[in-house]
Amino acid sequence: MNMRLRKLTGWMTATALTVMSCTGFTVLKEGYETYQTAVEAESLDEKIAKIQAKRGYTKLSELPDTYAQAVVSVEDHRFYNHFGLDPIAIGRALVRDLKARRYVEGGSTITQQLAKNLYFSQEKQLSRKVAEVFLALDLEQKYSKDEILELYVNSIYYGDGYQNIGQASRGYFGKEPSKMSDYECTLLAGVPNAPSRYAPSKHPDLASKRQQKVLSRMQVCGYLTKEETSEVNAQILALNLHFVGAN
Repeated sequence: MNMRLRKLTGWMTATALTVMSCTGFTVLKEGYETYQTAVEAESLDEKIAKIQAKRGYTKLSELPDTYAQAVVSVEDHRFYNHFGLDPIAIGRALVRDLKARRYVEGGSTITQQLAKNLYFSQEKQLSRKVAEVFLALDLEQKYSKDEILELYVNSIYYGDGYQNIGQASRGYFGKEPSKMSDYECTLLAGVPNAPSRYAPSKHPDLASKRQQKVLSRMQVCGYLTKEETSEVNAQILALNLHFVGAN
């Protein structure tokens, strides 16, 4: 009886591994084909040229350091140390997906998010995720980290119709991005995570809570001291989230 059970268990395990291998190969193949189709239809350089031609495109050198640091802290704090993929974040996301028994988190880096913004929809599909990985590796080969970060902040949505950081700064605050205060930098850094939820003109209370998370991450990452974090938090209370809007 035990021999039969062991044989049955071994057969089931072998079958499961075979199915998983075949499924994995299929997803990888579909993902690579999706990637090839995308770049053949419109090259990476062509896509990026369109982003750079948009009204409000702003160079990273023209943005306050606080803004760039805030984005990296809250979106991808190992950005300057990985090759476009973050194995630690991917592993954490995989554990959460397995616990939830569905695709809930992808562990995407800033580079992967840029790849998605350039070519793909927000639909959560494994083959699309694989295609995103191939594109992220392309981006890391062709562009520097600063160039990738610059393209990222100019390709994400900030709510209220603002398609890049320049439009968002002028629209929400009525000023050039280079003139943003620490308060304004940390506020905008939190919006793209969920623009419909964190747009400061529509949900100032939620925007404020998200901003406090950004500040917390900046402190953890060493970009802000405890005193500096407290100073910006004091501004949040004092300003009571009043904005100059250009909707």
